[in-house]
Amino acid sequence: ICLGMQLTLVEYARNVLGLEDANSTEFDENTKNPMVYLIDNFLDQSGDSQLRTHQSPMGGTLRLGEYPCDTKEGSLIRKAYNGEKTILERHRHRYEANPTYREALEKAGMIVTGESNGLIETVEVEGHPWFLGVQFHPESILTEDGHEMLNNFLKGKN
Repeated sequence: ICLGMQLTLVEYARNVLGLEDANSTEFDENTKNPMVYLIDNFLDQSGDSQLRTHQSPMGGTLRLGEYPCDTKEGSLIRKAYNGEKTILERHRHRYEANPTYREALEKAGMIVTGESNGLIETVEVEGHPWFLGVQFHPESILTEDGHEMLNNFLKGKN
């Protein structure tokens, strides 16, 4: 979930892609292989473009609120949401997966299975029974019945 997915990308890059210096710009602004970087341009909930840099004041720089995520056919994320093509989930973060590395990750077995306006929202390891990283916060809207994705994870649904 969120930072967990981001660190998954860093570790996968280091240990599977062989990019020993892979990191997040949150921890190393000068990393040569920024798997995760400060989101610099995104659409907010009203559809307006938001621009950010490392020099921008940190206040008000979050990608915050509920956003749609389009899920990939046959993916764990789609199964976890009972076949929903588009899901809505809450976000609270400044850093995003770097799409520059998408092709290399996918060739090495880490597949992007959820997207929102070109942003990587979910990743899975091909062939793994339940390896799912999500950029959003499914735990933020738990009800007394639990959250669909988390319930399905606990049930071992895949």
